[in-house]
Amino acid sequence: MKIILRLLVFVKKRWPTLLLGFICITVSTVGGLVIPRLLGNGIDTALSSGEKSTIVTLAMIILGTTLLRSAGRFGDTYITQLVSQQASYDVRNALYDHLHKLGFAYYDKAQTGQIMSRCTADIEAARMFLSAGLLNLIQMFIVIVGVSTLILTLNWQLALMTLAFMPVIFWQTLFVSGKLQPIWARVQQAIGVLGVTLQESLFGVKVVKAYCLQDRENRKFYGQANDLYGDQIAAARIQAIYTPVMTVLVALPTALVLWFGGRQVIDGNLTIGGITQFILYLGMMAGFVSRLGQLANMISRTISAGRRIFEILDTEPAVKDKPDAVQVGKVNGQVSFNKVSFTYGTTAAVLQDINFSVEPGQMVALIGGSGSGKTTIINLISRFYDVTGGSVTVDGLDIRDVTLSSLRKNVVVTQQDIFLFSSTIRDNIAYGVPNATSEQVESAAKAAQIHDFIMSLPDGYNTWVGERGVTLSGGEKQRVAIARSLLMDPSILILDDSTSSVDAETEHLILRALDKLIEGRTTFVITHRLPIIRNADLILVLENGGIKERGTHNELMALNGLYRQTYESQLEANRDAGLNQEGDTRDGR
Repeated sequence: MKIILRLLVFVKKRWPTLLLGFICITVSTVGGLVIPRLLGNGIDTALSSGEKSTIVTLAMIILGTTLLRSAGRFGDTYITQLVSQQASYDVRNALYDHLHKLGFAYYDKAQTGQIMSRCTADIEAARMFLSAGLLNLIQMFIVIVGVSTLILTLNWQLALMTLAFMPVIFWQTLFVSGKLQPIWARVQQAIGVLGVTLQESLFGVKVVKAYCLQDRENRKFYGQANDLYGDQIAAARIQAIYTPVMTVLVALPTALVLWFGGRQVIDGNLTIGGITQFILYLGMMAGFVSRLGQLANMISRTISAGRRIFEILDTEPAVKDKPDAVQVGKVNGQVSFNKVSFTYGTTAAVLQDINFSVEPGQMVALIGGSGSGKTTIINLISRFYDVTGGSVTVDGLDIRDVTLSSLRKNVVVTQQDIFLFSSTIRDNIAYGVPNATSEQVESAAKAAQIHDFIMSLPDGYNTWVGERGVTLSGGEKQRVAIARSLLMDPSILILDDSTSSVDAETEHLILRALDKLIEGRTTFVITHRLPIIRNADLILVLENGGIKERGTHNELMALNGLYRQTYESQLEANRDAGLNQEGDTRDGR
């Protein structure tokens, strides 16, 4: 029940509305309890005296009580739905907000489909309990206490015999709830697995079709859907068994009332109106008891869903602001790595004892093979991860002592895997500066050599970009991303192989534009095209998580080491391909 109590925290701040809802529930339920008493008294009055005026009065009271009960029923139904929607709104927002606080380390392991399932299906399961389940619990408590009190005043012997079945009924409900919880946990998990498969199949639909693997993907999806179907049928089977058992348990006290109550009427210890009240109250209790199965099912599903929701909310961000973190303004761009080491979880160290310093306005090139640590270094500058040893400083400040928001306003990354939002080209360029003017957006686009292409489109800057930028080519997406980064006017610019998907001519134009734009701005470049970074102030050659060589282009060529071997092999490959790679460098060199 701990999960249920935690979910109720999201309802607690709505206590004035809840109080009104509780009043409505009380009015509705008490009205239902009063009607059998009035009806029983009416029957006894009719049989004993036959006074029509008394009967009419009781009938009018019953009608008035029914109307009052209906008004209360409307109020409690509307209010519980209102509160449940507000609570689910708060849970969804809290979940979404927390997901944005979690660092890259969380998303390295998490599956998007599972996260989507928790933000949708699990929250809806919790909302259903807050709307219907919570209402039933309150009503059930009032009905059980009220009915027990009323039937004890009618005939305590018959009441005790009837109430003796209640512990058995409650035990049965708890037993079924315990059986259902693990099943619903598997159901919620299976829904998430289906989401993962569906997401991957849709995002990778071109690959699936290209390799003619539709049948294999279908079999995979069908198998997972079958697992979900099996668990849902298992839950339905338990429910199907539980319902007739509950019917028998409710029928037994009803038969007892007719047998023992009839004898009480014959002996004159109970009136016909009294036994009528008994049967009506027993039917009312039976109606609520019959909902115990649905309630047990709902609670089991809510606990399973709530546990998955709080797994995310309870996950502490690996990277977060210190309580005393300082807010920095525009930085100069001096960056230092001081004996930095880093490891992803339990894997071997990705970086070991990295030391280098970059002055404001300098250009640094990072080169090396796959897994050498290039991307990890730029991720540490942006503090997407925290170092596991040593420190990274900007303008002499340890970046762990600076607020994330102020740091990332100064550090902008143009990543190799470009992501564009389903919006207009203008919105994508201005994503980091929502209030940017049209002139500023177009200026950034011109610098990224994408303005002419945009203007050739029918809707220009208002052209809608498909999901993940699917309507643009790789080079076009990269130039839009470069424009987005340039509009931010960062002190530190990171280009992670940002020209990998453009042709030689476009690459040359972008690099010429960047010559002007990187002035006074510290720039880190990751590229596999070595001639591009000939004019870098510092080139770091990485191998196995360490710095193998460092220096300028001329210094590294003089070393006759790994850099020179790689550089010359690329030049030779380009000559064989008929490319003038030297003409693709900055400033035409």
